Amino acid sequence: MSNIRVLNGAIIGFGFISSKGHMPAYQDRMKQVGDVKIIAICDICFERKMQIPNGIRFYSDYVELIKNEYMNLDFVDISTHPADHFKIAKLAIEFGLNVLCEKPLTISIDESRDLIQLAIQSRKVLFPCHNYKFSPVISSVREILKSKKIGNVHAVTIQTFRNTHGIGTEEWIPNWRRIKDLSGGGIAMDHGSHSLYLAFEWLNSFPKTVNASSQNFSSDKSDKYDTEDNFSAVYEFENGIANIYLSWTAGVRKVIYTIQGEKGAITVEDDQIQTSFMIPSVSNNINHKAEWKTITSIAPSEWMDSGHKTWFNSMFDEFKKTIVENNFQNPELVNAYYCVQSILKAYESIDNNSSKVKFENNFL
Repeated sequence: MSNIRVLNGAIIGFGFISSKGHMPAYQDRMKQVGDVKIIAICDICFERKMQIPNGIRFYSDYVELIKNEYMNLDFVDISTHPADHFKIAKLAIEFGLNVLCEKPLTISIDESRDLIQLAIQSRKVLFPCHNYKFSPVISSVREILKSKKIGNVHAVTIQTFRNTHGIGTEEWIPNWRRIKDLSGGGIAMDHGSHSLYLAFEWLNSFPKTVNASSQNFSSDKSDKYDTEDNFSAVYEFENGIANIYLSWTAGVRKVIYTIQGEKGAITVEDDQIQTSFMIPSVSNNINHKAEWKTITSIAPSEWMDSGHKTWFNSMFDEFKKTIVENNFQNPELVNAYYCVQSILKAYESIDNNSSKVKFENNFL
């Protein structure tokens, strides 16, 4: 008999990301590894029941699911719109469950702090879906940085281009990301976490200040679309800066990152990585010019798949490891907290004519 520990889970929120990303990844994992089993799914739209695989129980009320199933579960996967993350995660933890939660963790700084404190006190794992960290291209960048080819990093630019906001399922509200009461904000709230946790890793610290601006270029100027579709911000860190630009109106789907170090730079354009770095001189001639070398590599990452199914199980490996090791104060909690704080402080800057806003470095 196998000694593999099987984690029983439930998905709460069966919209695009969970039906096209999480669930297919779980199904692959069930076949290939056999260490996870989804036993229940909840969605507020009863019509979504037709989309779930056979043999999985369906609920339209997350409270009912948790109260009925918690004895059978190890974790819940929260994939609802962000405004509901806090209340669902809080109830799950109170019922003794570990939580895997889509980003952003919550839509307020206080909620993030309260939820993290509850998880630690309850000795339950709370883990954010920071899936870009597990993409092949970012894993390759991590190895290059470890090699110290470009030296210490002092600046990063992170640009995310999209030709539309993510469209939800037709059974509910396809444009929920454009409604602040549901989303908590626009592209900054939706994509900001991805940019920020990468910046935290590359600059090996958290921001001290931010000044930001946003625009809404949507063709629909009605009151129901009250979130930004373009966002730019400069975050100052102890040892450098991060320039972040996000757009839902770029006319193209693409990511472009630059990581600037004291001895070179890394440029990422989707799957392509270009590393330029200085080769130490072996000459004693003071007039000898330093030599530079550029290496180009490819790390296929399927960026066009907005469900990011292929990255999910690497992230789930880390989630499971965190559970097995009882690592209730896992580092991703700190990242999740500062992602939320960084987004909300940027919104504060925008509300104050793009003035510089200082951070409260008071995690827990």
